[in-house]
Amino acid sequence: MALSLRITGGAAAEIGRADAWWRENRPAAPLAVREDLRGAFGLLLRQPGVGVKVANTKLSGVRRLHLGRVRYFVYYRVKDNELVVLSVWHASRRKQPSL
Repeated sequence: MALSLRITGGAAAEIGRADAWWRENRPAAPLAVREDLRGAFGLLLRQPGVGVKVANTKLSGVRRLHLGRVRYFVYYRVKDNELVVLSVWHASRRKQPSL
């Protein structure tokens, strides 16, 4: 069964901020955030179990995938037939997002 992609409003806002910052501050690779997220979403839709399980969350089944080049984590879970992107969080932050 194929999954559909749903990005929460909070995650969409985080993606927008990350993309804007990257375009402004990384002229050698201004599209890196978009490219890496597109690739990650494709992978996760095919193999949602590839991410690492996340502990200490209010939601069940949360996983994260690290995007090495841009140093962001994609926090997500599968619910029903959807891959739900919950947050896109920079690895330099000491805490994980409140999920």
